[in-house]
Amino acid sequence: MHVVFLEPSFPDNQEQFVRALSEVGATVIGIGERPRDWLDGDVARWLAHYEPVQSIVDEDRLVEIVRGLQQHAHIERLEASVEAHVMAAARVREACGIPGTSVQTAHLCRDKPAMKAALREAGVRCAASTGARSGDDVREFADAVGFPLVLKPAAGAGAAGAERVGSPDELDAAIARSGVDDGAELAVEEFVEGHEGFYDTITIDGDVAMDFATHYYPNVLEAMRTRWISPQFVATNRLDAEPSYDEVKAMGRAAIEALGIGTSATHMEWFAGPKGLYFSEIGCRPPGVRCWDLYAAGNDIDIYVEWAMAVVHGRVSRAPSRRFAAGIVALRPDGDGAITHYDGIDEIQQRHGEWVIDSHLPPAGTPTQPVEAGYMANAWVRMCHPDYDALRGMLDDVGRTVKVHA
Repeated sequence: MHVVFLEPSFPDNQEQFVRALSEVGATVIGIGERPRDWLDGDVARWLAHYEPVQSIVDEDRLVEIVRGLQQHAHIERLEASVEAHVMAAARVREACGIPGTSVQTAHLCRDKPAMKAALREAGVRCAASTGARSGDDVREFADAVGFPLVLKPAAGAGAAGAERVGSPDELDAAIARSGVDDGAELAVEEFVEGHEGFYDTITIDGDVAMDFATHYYPNVLEAMRTRWISPQFVATNRLDAEPSYDEVKAMGRAAIEALGIGTSATHMEWFAGPKGLYFSEIGCRPPGVRCWDLYAAGNDIDIYVEWAMAVVHGRVSRAPSRRFAAGIVALRPDGDGAITHYDGIDEIQQRHGEWVIDSHLPPAGTPTQPVEAGYMANAWVRMCHPDYDALRGMLDDVGRTVKVHA
């Protein structure tokens, strides 16, 4: 099978998708923004052919390249694993007659108001929401629904650019920052109280072949706005053992069916609180922040190979073992500037070293990144353990003990 893969080099874990496709027997053709001579040696070895482009989302150029490739080989799949590339990939598939995620499905997975309208029609419980193209649209929704609200870019990924507002004055300030009166489109949503997590799958022809559930501590908006918090997300190994996850699984399957997702990785965010379980959003691509690494470590699988098996052979090769829960704790510098030193590393190694998967501790002199840049922006530690609650305690201990000074 000939598979075109968009952007095989950036971000760093993109090369794992290329490796996996090659390992399961695909002939892999890469299209990316890196010059051919700059390809990593392994990536160059895994690719049968590579086409450099100035922009990976230049759809006209991508169509031109793929049609040229089709003169020499039968291109059976075209894949993209980055949120910003999903729509371009879908439009190229449609233009070139290649199976895979459709333009309509990609649109619904990118446009949050359209997504939620489709899911409400299918009976999936969602927060009240609307698409706004002006400040007046936002204010009208606020008058109807009340506060608090969440404003976010209509096609944004996860919590990127999201902002919670709790009063008319806060709303006016958020509208001014958003650019909605200058042409930006916003998704405006009722704020749903509750615990936040996500449900991820590898789906084949619309059926879930492999799934995982992960929890945020605390919820993302709080985690990305508060420096002193060392936030975590933790993938459970109790997904099949606890009936409480059955509703999450059912919601995920209903969303996949309603949006027409076929063979793809998926990433679905949800809230569970006093009003019950609520859908938040779904993407037809893998989760970010290298979450797949946690699934691999916790389940004795090469998840990139399982994804490639789904794409190339229409099946997965093994089931997740659920042997370990696995998680990450982000460690924030105590200020902006440059990292100077760490406290507590030796203590954590002595107490929990056997359960550490890996860590990232940038050396002294490394410039800090802002808190809102995410879980892997500065220092972090990833760990696993057979007992979910024990792992939570260890991650808490790391967050309390390790201090990053800047």
